[in-house]
Amino acid sequence: MSQPVFQTAAIRVLIIEDQHDIAANIWDFLENRGYQVDHCADGSTGLARALDTTFDVIVLDIGLPRMDGLELCRRLREAGKGVPVIMLTARDTLNDKLLGYGEGADDYLVKPFEMRELEARIRAVLRGKTHTALVNGGLSYDPKTMVASRDGQRIALTRLQGAILGILLIESPRIVTYAQILDAAWQAGDGDLPALQTQIYELRLLIDKPFETPLIHTVRGIGYRLEHIA
Repeated sequence: MSQPVFQTAAIRVLIIEDQHDIAANIWDFLENRGYQVDHCADGSTGLARALDTTFDVIVLDIGLPRMDGLELCRRLREAGKGVPVIMLTARDTLNDKLLGYGEGADDYLVKPFEMRELEARIRAVLRGKTHTALVNGGLSYDPKTMVASRDGQRIALTRLQGAILGILLIESPRIVTYAQILDAAWQAGDGDLPALQTQIYELRLLIDKPFETPLIHTVRGIGYRLEHIA
């Protein structure tokens, strides 16, 4: 009996991978599952395509010609693109993962991997988004656009940053434990405390550092809380 095809025709995936066999395998698998797929074989072309075209998720190799995946992801975020990025790499150390997350990656998949796992990661980064804008005084976040706003200043976030800010906004001013944030943001179940701390650091640079009053507070040994703004 053939496997059922998910209703995923609206999901557009950009593969940025220079190894032809890997890219072809990903393309064939996802296309057969109903995804709309595009492909670039180098970082420079991939960045241009990602900036010019709307995608729901990007599958990005780190070791690319003309521009590596880390620089590509960084430039993508600097341009205000919050599209979820799943990085592919042969490197599996914690420092490598933290470096990827630090540049704005939403997930990290180590080669070799099963195609079913890649699809699970894709669906995880797209799953469970609320479509209601979240507001706390002068701070707001719109999950549909992955754009936050503080005192009128628009701030593009990654999916992970948005998921973390979202749960902090929902629970404000209550403490949100590390476990609660990990469950909300890393829905594939592979998040850990160092990765969370990296994301909080990046989020503070965007949400707190440019402004006079910090809103994200650490509750040592427990989690974080977002100060309520009247």
